[in-house]
Amino acid sequence: MTKSVNIRELIVDMLLEITRDKAYSHVVISNTLEKYQYLSKQERSFLKRVTNGTMEHMIYIDYILNHYSKIKISKCKPLIRCILRSSVYQLYFMDSVPASAVCNEAVKLAGKRGFQNLKGFVNGVLRSIVREDCPNLLPPKDNQAEYLSVKYSMPQWLVQEWLTAYGRESTELSLAYFQKEPSLTIRCNNFKTNGIELKEWLKRDGVLEIEDTPLVSAFAIGGFDYLGGLSSFQQGAFAIQDISSMLVVEAAGIRENDTVIDVCAAPGGKTMHAADKLMGTGQVICGDVSGHKAEKILENAQRMGYQNISVNVWDARVQEEELMERAEVVIADVPCSGLGVIGRKPDIKYRITKETIAELLPLQREILHTAQSYVKPEGVLMFSTCTVGTAENQENVQWFLAEHPDFTLEDFTDLLPREFTEQEQGQMQLLPGKHNTDGFFIAKLRRKKNG
Repeated sequence: MTKSVNIRELIVDMLLEITRDKAYSHVVISNTLEKYQYLSKQERSFLKRVTNGTMEHMIYIDYILNHYSKIKISKCKPLIRCILRSSVYQLYFMDSVPASAVCNEAVKLAGKRGFQNLKGFVNGVLRSIVREDCPNLLPPKDNQAEYLSVKYSMPQWLVQEWLTAYGRESTELSLAYFQKEPSLTIRCNNFKTNGIELKEWLKRDGVLEIEDTPLVSAFAIGGFDYLGGLSSFQQGAFAIQDISSMLVVEAAGIRENDTVIDVCAAPGGKTMHAADKLMGTGQVICGDVSGHKAEKILENAQRMGYQNISVNVWDARVQEEELMERAEVVIADVPCSGLGVIGRKPDIKYRITKETIAELLPLQREILHTAQSYVKPEGVLMFSTCTVGTAENQENVQWFLAEHPDFTLEDFTDLLPREFTEQEQGQMQLLPGKHNTDGFFIAKLRRKKNG
């Protein structure tokens, strides 16, 4: 590995930033990879895998450490915690890394960072784990919630909620799906090219893995070094977007010359998709509360060549008078707990509590109340979240319909591929594992005619 950079020390520093300083894992990883672009592909892959993997399996890792250590992991110094956790991840989940190297590097790192007195402790715990080699250390299966919580590193309260709502089979499918390497899905920019041409372009760019998806002109890709280095990306031939997010725009039934308003637009996937559907006609008016995120949306729109997108900085709760009853389609992908994208952002599951979800509900309802005022008579409001759970999804729909009786749910089965026909009166809850997408909720609400 590169002599000038200690990769394992970088990993520990990243884990510290995520667990101690509460930074977002995907931001920390992205920033680090950008800063150290000169590292080899193998080194960057190792850095990303160990950091993500440690966060992903942290409850299970802590269960193992607490079994072998006299001092509970929660009582350890933050840096020692991160050294032990990342080391256990390598021991349990990376066959190619020699156990002796993991233990030796952990001990050296503890000493280098000022914990000479804890080198023996680190060495003792890790050597005990290596010596006993107990790969199936788990709680008894008779307590379903605890067993699944540890096995899949998901907070027990959340496992229990999903068991109650979705049953054992669907819950375990979702938990297992979160621990798979998330696929990178892209949507062809049909304003510039088409799916067949994009595939050939990707091959010329050196992309080794290109798989079809249920949606036409959307692909899962892999086997490339750096996304920003692909000419197809630089020239706006595609956008990065999960299939679940694409389904929102597909279900909306956008037609050429429509006006579309996206009230919580960042990172901009649905905005770009809506513009793509318009094929240079109509307009997409979008905004976000963050000026920085709004700039990113504008950059993407320019990269992809869309001229019919206007980007604003606004608070989606505050009504914009000039937008009243102006749009055929309004998209409200509201801020949520994000429990559907745990596979991409594993730290989410350690941040979210029942209390934080309860605190989100008033915000979500304020946004929905404002967004509906922009919908024309007979227009559509698309409500979506990237989460799993009735409180933020179905219960919000029930509240909305009670508050706004001039809207009704509308089935959108005919607008989606057959893989996504499992709807209930114009609502669809996508469950990871069951649907091979991120967890996502979509509801289509049609405003009635005036009078």
